[in-house]
Amino acid sequence: MNAVFFDMDGTLIDSRADLCATVNHTRRDLGLPEWEMQAILDHVGQGAKYLLAHAIPEKADEVERLWEIFRSHYDEHMLETVTLYPTVRKTLEELKSRGWKLGINTAKPSFATHAILEHFGLKKYFGEAIIAGGDSPEMKPSPRPLRDCAARMGGHRLSARDWMVGDSWTDMQCAANAGIKGSFCVFGFGKLKDSRYTVKINRMEELLRYLHSED
Repeated sequence: MNAVFFDMDGTLIDSRADLCATVNHTRRDLGLPEWEMQAILDHVGQGAKYLLAHAIPEKADEVERLWEIFRSHYDEHMLETVTLYPTVRKTLEELKSRGWKLGINTAKPSFATHAILEHFGLKKYFGEAIIAGGDSPEMKPSPRPLRDCAARMGGHRLSARDWMVGDSWTDMQCAANAGIKGSFCVFGFGKLKDSRYTVKINRMEELLRYLHSED
């Protein structure tokens, strides 16, 4: 049985507004001017502390303090505007019915990952196979989080028939480093850079077309 691993931000969920509002809240708390949304989004994908250090460079040497401010505000407001991308639920349901193992491999903080999956009723698709920021000693693009997630699938061993689905170069490089296929989500807000991928999709349901022949 093969497996599909999903990123969160820019892949399953559109969290741009909440993420940027929280970063700007943190900046305001520190007496700093707000940033434009795109300038903040440029740093999403490598974990919250990376985001804070690069989106609040004036205080990059105080990242633990930034994290405490950010976490407190995000914990309170992370569900206000976040939405699922179109056809996400339909795609997960179909993959599950076909017998694919499903997992989450995200740099998003664990507390937020679980809260948002619970909010949308998606945890049932992944069970224990959820690796979020802080759950693994390494982060994407290292293949370690993928291997850790696979281990939570009853000891699944990664193979060239497995997939990583995401909207960032870190996702595609993670897939390549782990020896699995990569599906790049054009609709997300990450950047591909020069990373290689297996397919590009414009809507999540397009994934079903490529995975159908491997059931």
